[in-house]
Amino acid sequence: MRKIGMIIIHCTATPAGRNVSVEEIDSWHRRRGFKGIGYHYVIGLDGSIGLGRELELPGAHTLHFNQHSVGVAYVGGLDAKGRPADTRTPAQRKALVRLLTFLRGEFPEARILGHNDLAAKACPCFNAAEEYKDI
Repeated sequence: MRKIGMIIIHCTATPAGRNVSVEEIDSWHRRRGFKGIGYHYVIGLDGSIGLGRELELPGAHTLHFNQHSVGVAYVGGLDAKGRPADTRTPAQRKALVRLLTFLRGEFPEARILGHNDLAAKACPCFNAAEEYKDI
């Protein structure tokens, strides 16, 4: 297993309320030249936790940080006008806490960060490091 030092939270940059499947994201990422979906987990609007890339494999989600991180994306991140916004549903919020708690149990040294902590991006459209600092 890879040494994991970060759990990086993303959004799919899709409009609030538009559900997106792991398979759809996989096709987007393949069209961009990736070997498949770049995220390890995807949180659906209903709080379902979809499995993406195998955890043993580096992701393709945060340039320069994929080798030692786990990528988690929630579906959403844009408001009705296409602007960055925290669009997490209550079910997604609960699922994120559940998944992050599990991942921190597996990788206790890993820091939880947002994509915006490592790149000049709005994603995931909230302060993940602050929100999840107690996990």
